[in-house]
Amino acid sequence: MTSFKRILACALAATALSAGTAGAADWWPFKIAAAKDGDLNKVEQIEYTPLEKAEKPWNLCVLYPHLQDSYWVSVNYGLIEEAKRLGVKVSVFQAGGYTALPKQISQYDDCLASGADAILIGAISEAGVAAKITEGMGKGIVNIAVANPVLETPITARITPDFFQKGFQTGEYVKTYLGDKQGAAVGFPGPQGSGWAETYMSGFAESLKTGNIKLLAEQYGEASVPAQLRLVEDALQTYPDMNVIWGGAPTAEAAIGAVQDAGRDDVTIIASYENQTMLKSVSEGKVLAFATEYPVIMGRISVDLAVRALEKKPHEKILLVAPGIVTKDNIATFDTTQIFAPEGTSPEFSVK
Repeated sequence: MTSFKRILACALAATALSAGTAGAADWWPFKIAAAKDGDLNKVEQIEYTPLEKAEKPWNLCVLYPHLQDSYWVSVNYGLIEEAKRLGVKVSVFQAGGYTALPKQISQYDDCLASGADAILIGAISEAGVAAKITEGMGKGIVNIAVANPVLETPITARITPDFFQKGFQTGEYVKTYLGDKQGAAVGFPGPQGSGWAETYMSGFAESLKTGNIKLLAEQYGEASVPAQLRLVEDALQTYPDMNVIWGGAPTAEAAIGAVQDAGRDDVTIIASYENQTMLKSVSEGKVLAFATEYPVIMGRISVDLAVRALEKKPHEKILLVAPGIVTKDNIATFDTTQIFAPEGTSPEFSVK
């Protein structure tokens, strides 16, 4: 790790320890890492407090890769609830999956045509939507990156997890868990080209450069349970020495059944991010741990960032959500209202 990464890791670890205490109705102040003036060499912990109300009912247009799992439903829940609290309008579009980049590009055009004041985007691929973001920015439209990274393209602001640290810290945790036992891992980071999957993987791989776990392979694929199940089943055949499965929540969810079917009770499963199934699976001991990135909070803060930018009020340009490692032993200490939408929540597509 570079010295900067070590400093950032310490700052984010401090954030993670104290992030989950407020209730849903008064979720602020929320401790989060901010790159002051957009400079990643000036990362410090702040207590984020939103505006009390928007000055006018701004029109926000929201683009998601999909709304097929509880992760994005939770982002959407936080975003919708904050829009209602602040008093702004929202129109939500979802592309249908990480293979649907052309649809997301078309939906961005729809946002432009609708006269949106701000576009909040969970990008399928930064490279794929960079030209559209540049076009929107050129027209004076506020653009906010939500959850998925937009790192190189000029944008108004972004709130994302620290994907590298999530990969790194889950690697460190599983190494510690194995203790003196040797491990052999296959990584299932998610869809190649998304940006976040590669960064997750780089953090996990960095952790495994030292210690007791050998990285056997990296398997990229769509972030869905069926797609990940095929990858996990193939890996169980191809790498009989594999005793650590690391990947996103769909990977872990798929791996639970695949490992049981293969009679492999020696395999440890750990998730780099969360969904509702992970909450139950960690509680039951079927998954060792997951790294949370507070999806509900990211949705809430993204709306506040957009309103602040529209109203020419001071706002952070880069916010990094610290990873919290959720285990069976500490799960009760996390405020899950900041992580998950209430059980049974369905996506809402507009606020009038």
